[in-house]
Amino acid sequence: MLKKDLGLLVLIIVVGAVVAIINPRFLSPINIANTANLVGLFGIFAIGQGFVIITGGIELSVGSMIAILGVIFIDLIANQGVPWPLAALLVIVIGLAMGLVHGLLVTRMNLQPFVVTLCGLLIYRGIARFYTHDATAGFPFGVNFPDLEWLTTGRTDIVALITGGNLHSLLIPHSFIFMIVVAVVMWFVLHRSVFGRYLFAVGKNEEAARYSGIRTTRVIVAAYIICAVLTAIAAIFFAMYTRSILPSGHGNFYELYAIAAAVLGGFSLRGGEGSIVGVVLGVILLQVLQNLVNLLGIPSSLNFAVMGSVILIGVLADNQFAKFRERRRQAQALAASQPGHGGPVPIAMRPRESEAETRA
Repeated sequence: MLKKDLGLLVLIIVVGAVVAIINPRFLSPINIANTANLVGLFGIFAIGQGFVIITGGIELSVGSMIAILGVIFIDLIANQGVPWPLAALLVIVIGLAMGLVHGLLVTRMNLQPFVVTLCGLLIYRGIARFYTHDATAGFPFGVNFPDLEWLTTGRTDIVALITGGNLHSLLIPHSFIFMIVVAVVMWFVLHRSVFGRYLFAVGKNEEAARYSGIRTTRVIVAAYIICAVLTAIAAIFFAMYTRSILPSGHGNFYELYAIAAAVLGGFSLRGGEGSIVGVVLGVILLQVLQNLVNLLGIPSSLNFAVMGSVILIGVLADNQFAKFRERRRQAQALAASQPGHGGPVPIAMRPRESEAETRA
């Protein structure tokens, strides 16, 4: 575990302990389960956001994607009679196409990621509102999908399941379990695969990566596709969680949660840095802070102020860490060049050869 991840874990424990002391309901099983459910929902697409940020890009259309894909999913299974597995596959394919378009616009057309995804934010939100005639999309009365609801919104007592007994401990939301599975898979992709090394290289210096033989276009496009596919999966979970979607408000500012979680987790907005463990811990910290706001009776209108402050603090900390690392690197380079430290010794300070050795 990186030092940043360890520090973030300690911060989560400290904040959680303070909240628990102030309000013991924080440690109640129902509150922990609800918080874990939200961590799972937001963690799925926050991991995807991390893949884009590590390339030096950004994805601002996450919230609008969740709105339009959620609307399409509900319409397909509730109104069009499409079997939910096929509807889920179609939604994921649409998300993949969105990520492909974003990646190609950034790489082939040389457009700024900020501009491309900002346009996506506006376009997808507008299409979602037009698709439903600005009305709420929901399930008709009496329409249920037991298997889908169990997969997306169900909860399982892991302890009772393993022991086979009636001992009930803590119900784990399936969204949280799915997020953990995604995190494990993406951890191997990012930290133990050639593709992951390519991502870091592109984020550090895209031009140098290109000259070293890395197909940077494919790497960046793949990052946007991964982000969009995970966002599409999150859209399905959110659609089943809320049971209805108002396109004008569903998913608003969700991209801020993802960016804040990534920044808190050690992802540099300059690219080339980050870890999956860090972004998961960042999501947990944000949800703990959200829970703190709710339990202490702080007005919910301050939620966005908290998010903005978290992003600002994270960027400032990342900037200071970058300066500190650069100063340390320069100091080490200077020390290595000094005599007696393994560096080159100036000619004037080298021992003279004997006259006999010179003649020889």
